Amino acid sequence: MLQLFYGGTFDPIHNGHLAIARAARDELQVPVRLMPAADPPHRAPPGASAQQRARLLDLAVEDEPGLCVDRRELFRAERMPEARSYTVDTLHELRAEQGDAVPLALLIGADSLLGLPAWREWRSLFELAHFVVADRPGSPLDDGLPPELSAALSSRWTSSPEALGSRPSGLLYRLSHPLQPESATEIRRRIAAGDAWRHLVPERVAEAIADERLYLEGAATPGPL
Repeated sequence: MLQLFYGGTFDPIHNGHLAIARAARDELQVPVRLMPAADPPHRAPPGASAQQRARLLDLAVEDEPGLCVDRRELFRAERMPEARSYTVDTLHELRAEQGDAVPLALLIGADSLLGLPAWREWRSLFELAHFVVADRPGSPLDDGLPPELSAALSSRWTSSPEALGSRPSGLLYRLSHPLQPESATEIRRRIAAGDAWRHLVPERVAEAIADERLYLEGAATPGPL
């Protein structure tokens, strides 16, 4: 069975993240493992610490069949606190655990796909995993890819979920999902400004953010989604 991982800062997890995870779970008929990024080693943490963000994720998926939290990047940061965390390292770790024959996929957004050439060892990533690209109306993919990226990806697109499970890596699948207005940056801004925000996150997540008084200071500064 395809192993699907959805990485991100999740600062905080919001309804838009969950909509993508549910769409991937339902369309591909596989569980989705939400994988929070560790705190950056050489600058202040995001609006909440890695452990706080992971706890919010736990609350968000508590009653969601087929969704779970994978803390491997946090555990790696604990073992190597000064090391930077790269996707290629995570995929090598997964391959060491799963073996070379298991189909693996990363769930990313269209914006992340456009930025792929800036990722560490980006061309080698397709030897390690498939990519499932969360797309929606007005996506930047509709405007075409930069020439270098287009050339690297042109033969990799598939419209078949079954194809992802038939080989270990190397394909791209375009996942359509409902248009969602949520943005982690906007949620942090709203919390800091005292504007309405609870409707943008799961109820348990909202309660935990309020109880722990997260994002009240410095949340208006744009940061990772």
